[in-house]
Amino acid sequence: MGLISAAMGAASSALADAWRDYFYCEAMSPDVLVVKGAKRVNKSHSSNTKGDQNIISNGSIVAVNEGQCMIIVDQGKVVELCAEPGEFLYDESTEPSIFYGGLGQGIKDTFAQIGKRLTFGGDTAKDQRVYYINTKEIIGNKYGTVNPVPFRVVDRNINLDVDISIRCHGEYSYKIVDPILFYTNVCANVKEKYERSEIDGQLKSELMTALQPAFAKISEKGIRYSALPGHTTEIADALNDVLSKKWGELRGVEVVSFGVNSVTASPEDEQMIKDLQKTATMKDASMGAAALTAAQAEAMKAAASNTAAGPVMAFAGMNMAQQAGGINANQLYAMGQQQAAQAQAAAPAAGWTCSCGKTGNTGRFCGDCGAPKPAEDGWTCSCGTVNKGKFCSNCGAKKPAGAPLYKCDKCGWEPEDPANPPKFCPECGDRFDDSDVVG
Repeated sequence: MGLISAAMGAASSALADAWRDYFYCEAMSPDVLVVKGAKRVNKSHSSNTKGDQNIISNGSIVAVNEGQCMIIVDQGKVVELCAEPGEFLYDESTEPSIFYGGLGQGIKDTFAQIGKRLTFGGDTAKDQRVYYINTKEIIGNKYGTVNPVPFRVVDRNINLDVDISIRCHGEYSYKIVDPILFYTNVCANVKEKYERSEIDGQLKSELMTALQPAFAKISEKGIRYSALPGHTTEIADALNDVLSKKWGELRGVEVVSFGVNSVTASPEDEQMIKDLQKTATMKDASMGAAALTAAQAEAMKAAASNTAAGPVMAFAGMNMAQQAGGINANQLYAMGQQQAAQAQAAAPAAGWTCSCGKTGNTGRFCGDCGAPKPAEDGWTCSCGTVNKGKFCSNCGAKKPAGAPLYKCDKCGWEPEDPANPPKFCPECGDRFDDSDVVG
C-alpha cells in the first residue's frame, strides 16, 4: 500500500507542477529589501491550484517591475538574474511542463519526473524559488554622533593645523548595487521577506566608524567643519572609499547620498579657532596698526570719563603706557606700507612674457616687438582653464575624448567649439592644421 500511495502521490504532484506558472511581486515598501516571489493562482477559475509553491516549471513567466531585480534560486544556487523591467521567460528549468517545449517531449519528461519522485516517496525532492530585491534608493536613514568625532581643521592662510571634536547628525541613503552579493552574504534563503530593520543597526555602526577617516579626507581639502553641509557629495564619495570593502565588495551596497543637518564644535574649540585667526591677522602690520589705533581710541574715551584721577593724570598714564610698549601706530602703518610694497615687487607680473623680454603683455601680440602670444600647451576646459593632465585643475572635469581640440598657434585665438574650428583663423588668417591641436 505504501508503494501504491507513493506512486499516486508522485503522479499527482508531478502533474500538478506540470502547468506553466506566473510569478509576480506586489509593490515593495521602502522598509523591505528582499521578498519572495508569489505564484499567482486564481482559485475561482484556475486549474493550477495544487502545484508546489517552491517548484518553477519550464516556460514559466516572472514579471519584473521598475526598481526591482529578480533572481531564481534552484536548490540553493542562484541560476538566473534579471533587473530589466518586463516579462522574463524561464525556459531552463529542471522541472518539465507538458505545455511548453512540445507536447510529446513534455509528456515524456513528466513521466520521467514521476519516476524520480517515486523514489522519494512521492515528494518533489527539489526547491526552486523566485526572490525580488529592492534596487531603489533606500532613504531616510538617520544617524547622529553619540560621542564627538575628531575633525582636523586646516587653514593654510594662517598655517593652522589643529584637531578638534565635532558632533553632527542628519540622514543618509544607500542602494543595493549587486543583488547577488546581497542575497548570498546578507539575506540568503529568507522565508517571506527581509526588512531594512534587520541590517540598519549594523550599517549605521559601520557608517559612524567610517565617518572619521571620511572627515579626514574632507579636511585635507581645506574645507571647514562649518561648511560640511555644502559638501555632502564629497562626503558620500569619501564614505564609499572607506566602506568599499565592507559594503560594496562584501554586501553589494553603496552610499548614495549623505545629508548633514547640523555640525557643532565645543564652545572651547570654536573660541580657540577664533582667537588663533584673530591673532594671525596681526602678522599684517597695517592690521596691527588699526587694532592699536582702536585700542588707543577706547583708552582715550575711558580716560576722558575718568573723574576720580582726573583727565590729565589719565592721559599721562596712557602716554606712559604707549611709550613703554616701544612702538606706536605710525610705525606700524609704515611697516604695513613696506610689506605691501615688497609683496607687490615679488608678485609675478600680470599677463604673458614675450621672447624679447617684454613682460605684462595682456593682448594677443607683444607691445614691444609685435610677436604673437605663444600658444599654451595642454587642453582648454569648458570653464576656461588650460590644463595638461587628464582632469581640469579648476573644476575637476575630465579631459574630452574623441575629436582633437584646436587653438590657433599664431595668435592664440580659440573657437567656441574647440573640436570644430573654422578653416582659417578669423584673427590672423592662419589655416588650422595639426600644429594647432592642443588636446
